[in-house]
Amino acid sequence: QVQFVESGGGLAQPGESLRLSCVASGFTTGKYVMSWFRQRPGKERELVAFIINVSGKTRYADSVKDRFQISSDNETHTSLQMNGLKPEDTAVYYCGARHSSYNYEPAHWGQGTQVTVSS
Repeated sequence: QVQFVESGGGLAQPGESLRLSCVASGFTTGKYVMSWFRQRPGKERELVAFIINVSGKTRYADSVKDRFQISSDNETHTSLQMNGLKPEDTAVYYCGARHSSYNYEPAHWGQGTQVTVSS
């Protein structure tokens, strides 16, 4: 059964950094596309970043490019390093997974972790 747990969310001030972690249990992520999505207040869920583990290819939303970095150990850990946080990054962040070498739309979701950026 595909399960994972997210952690690392919390409160940060503008300009600060947070690191989100997604730990898989019951499977290894080597043949998965792992992704991070977020849902901002009053908005639909949107893609933040994904990594195709078989190739290492990554893609980022324009709003986070050059500030966020996704990484994976191809085993159980997928991380999202978030630097230069802005108030508009406030959202619930979700880890997603799909057994694929190209399709980043998640077939499985984590429970989400809240990130709040405020001074």
